[in-house]
Amino acid sequence: MVGNYGELIAAISANTAKMRRDIPDTMKGFGDMSRAACRDGVLDAKTKELIALALSVGTRCDPCIGFHAKALVKLGASRAEVQEVLGMCVYMGGGPGLMYAASALAAWEELGGEKATP
Repeated sequence: MVGNYGELIAAISANTAKMRRDIPDTMKGFGDMSRAACRDGVLDAKTKELIALALSVGTRCDPCIGFHAKALVKLGASRAEVQEVLGMCVYMGGGPGLMYAASALAAWEELGGEKATP
């Protein structure tokens, strides 16, 4: 798990920028796939990002957690929405799911999501 998601996603973004320069066709293909998958359809963008956060927890991908937590903050996801999704992650992933769900909550809060009230 990561201590600072803002720094992590900045570092990953810098490295993917290098990859866009070095393997532009591959990165364009990934970008096209991302845009197609994220486009509003039957599910809206926030719902899709909530799913992406759950998958990030399930695969234990710290950078993915950071990017999708940041997107959820931008899309106005509520603490209750994020917590409900993380509850499903714990249910489906057991102990490891709980550890990464806690990490995803920390990322969402760090990146501008609503803080818990004492």
